[in-house]
Amino acid sequence: MKSNARSNGFNGKQFAVWMTALVLGSILGTLGIDWLNEFFNFTASVYTRLFQFVAVPTIALAVTTTLAQLGARKNTGRIFLHTITYTLLTTAAAALVGLLLFKCVAPANLPADVIRQADTNVSENLGAISYYSHILSVIPNNILAPFSSGNVLSILFVSFAVGLVLAVKKESENIRILLKSILGMQEVLFSMIKSLVWTLPLGILAFAAQLSAQVSAGFILGSLGKYVAVVLGGNLIQFFIVLPLFLLVHKINPVRVFRGMLPAVLMALFTKSSAATLPVTIESAEDNLKAKKEVARFVLPICCTINMNGCAAFILVTSLFVMQNGGMSLDVPTLILWFFISIISAIGNAGVPMGCYFLSLSLMSGIGAPIEILGIILPVYTIIDMIETAENVWSDSCVCAIVDKKMPAQDAEHNQEPHSMRI
Repeated sequence: MKSNARSNGFNGKQFAVWMTALVLGSILGTLGIDWLNEFFNFTASVYTRLFQFVAVPTIALAVTTTLAQLGARKNTGRIFLHTITYTLLTTAAAALVGLLLFKCVAPANLPADVIRQADTNVSENLGAISYYSHILSVIPNNILAPFSSGNVLSILFVSFAVGLVLAVKKESENIRILLKSILGMQEVLFSMIKSLVWTLPLGILAFAAQLSAQVSAGFILGSLGKYVAVVLGGNLIQFFIVLPLFLLVHKINPVRVFRGMLPAVLMALFTKSSAATLPVTIESAEDNLKAKKEVARFVLPICCTINMNGCAAFILVTSLFVMQNGGMSLDVPTLILWFFISIISAIGNAGVPMGCYFLSLSLMSGIGAPIEILGIILPVYTIIDMIETAENVWSDSCVCAIVDKKMPAQDAEHNQEPHSMRI
């Protein structure tokens, strides 16, 4: 039994502990005990900070070392090509599901007086956000800026550059010494990550209690009915139907992949950040799915940056809803145009809390749509953001599992297909 549990990446005792922490936290959060809620808020903040702390070097070191070791070998291009292909396919599928649901459900326009009242919910400076400035921020003006600001796309850009240089200059003795030092730093980092994951039940307890307290206190209010149903419905269809179908087409068991990646999905649900969840995602893929390190440490940092299924659906549905309320025509060419805009925008979005919200705001502001509606959406966005991020990380996990299966084993350790990837 022990060998089976180890091979399929599922630990029943660990799962029971996570679920117990989740239920217990949800119950404790509703008690309304001030000092207890303050403790849970503090604990949740500590965990968020710790995972954000390791997330930046995880992205940088994982991409750098993987590129440096794979270099210009044939597999490097194949891994990257498969990653981009399935990122685009899953993101397009999510946007398409959102578009079809929007047309089927057909959310009605909001009353004009409600929109006017919501104007106070949108900060004055948010409307000034430029999507061009968002793209420009990816290009660093010094090597430390991406790391100090936590700009994930910019970090990825620098890591690619450094990794490729290390791969090309491997013959140099100084480069070999530098690469060994970087690999040593990576070993230390992943030891820290394993320690954090071991204590994750305490974080789940705090996150669950924090959310439960917010809901019971009325901080998360009401809904926009059909609009919210479209956004959440699209996310759930993508999560439970579309992504498992991608796995089944490649003869991968979605239930076993989900079991193995459950720590990452739960972490994403509560932190609302794909980037902050990345250390847990990589650790779960390597330890539970037995994914090849060169695949997991290359694919997942890229996916957490550009594979935003939930964000694509949110941007598309929200943009159409806002434009509809602004009296703009939603003819077929407009729908097709915004279908592609949502995919491109999601790929360029940062994997941080509320990233999709601010990106949608900048897009709507750029075309003169009534951005006050985003103020109405804001109170329910916490729930939307949680589910979107969990979906994003689940999609990252699916892409990693597919790419890992497509890659030939590089050493004896991976000569056989992992049981966790079989149906």
